[in-house]
Amino acid sequence: MRAAWYERKGDAGEVLVLGEMPDPTPRSAEVRIRVRASGINPGDIKKREGWLGSPMAFERVVPHSDGAGEIDAVGAGAGAEESRVGERVWCYGAQSYRPFGTAAEYVVVPQRQAVRLPDGVDFEQGACLGIPGVTAHRAVFADGSVEGKSLLVAGAAGAVGSMAVQLARWGGARVIATVRDPGDLERARAAGAHEALVVGDELAKRVLEAAPTGVDKVIEVALSANARLDAEV
Repeated sequence: MRAAWYERKGDAGEVLVLGEMPDPTPRSAEVRIRVRASGINPGDIKKREGWLGSPMAFERVVPHSDGAGEIDAVGAGAGAEESRVGERVWCYGAQSYRPFGTAAEYVVVPQRQAVRLPDGVDFEQGACLGIPGVTAHRAVFADGSVEGKSLLVAGAAGAVGSMAVQLARWGGARVIATVRDPGDLERARAAGAHEALVVGDELAKRVLEAAPTGVDKVIEVALSANARLDAEV
């Protein structure tokens, strides 16, 4: 199969290699996905660059944890579900504690990490669901239901923020979103925000006008920048 990989840390142009590798073989309770789209996240870049001195976990790494495609093989033995062959899926955690991610024609993941991709959702969208979607879901729901609560979502134009807005609205919350660019206001509203505010002067006052008793929860993507605001609201 064709794949991209690196064997040392550094900038993409210096360390990434494009070449041929043997096709992977799924083991028990694993599936192999014919990758149609590979999603890249900040964490993938940080791993490759050795962020904060992190070491190479494996001698050779095929990057990217998220992706989408079709299951084309399942592992033999316990846990195998032949019926899933041909299923459209999105996957997550492909390169989490494993050497080979989705920057290749094929990737093998544990069966539970290959999730059916609904009809009508394209592979490019599916490849963007993993890390941003799981992060947003945990941020919104990790401590229980948000129904009837007021949530402030920072960075609503970003991947995690926009998904958090959608999930919070779906969960029954009143959603107040912030963006840095006025051009992103409509995007935040389209995602489901009841109120969308541009970061700037008197932001805390404007948030409290939208939620007079204060917000019940903050979904934060830049704590160091927003800590004072979060405390005020």
